[in-house]
Amino acid sequence: MIYVDVNKDESGLIQSFTMKGHAGYDESGKDLVCAGASAVSFGAINAVEALTGITPHIELGEDGGLLYCEVPDELPEDKRSQIQLLLEGMIISLKTIEESHGEYIQINFL
Repeated sequence: MIYVDVNKDESGLIQSFTMKGHAGYDESGKDLVCAGASAVSFGAINAVEALTGITPHIELGEDGGLLYCEVPDELPEDKRSQIQLLLEGMIISLKTIEESHGEYIQINFL
């Protein structure tokens, strides 16, 4: 199971997210749920860097079963808004995967 934990602050802004685990939908290399979740999350991080010039703090697990991404503090409002839009788009895409494959991926808001 892939668990996605999204941490939001009191105003509803995404501060960080953690994606951990393996879907188990199929064998390694053929797991479409894992591939989809990975593509969506890494695509969002790449978009944040390319479109805003901001590099979030990233941690990766050795076995590919962990991705942690934290939005830096003290950003200009325009950059923070752009990052939020990109990360909210990521959440929508992950929810779409969860809707059709909920037994393999779960999104939690903390």
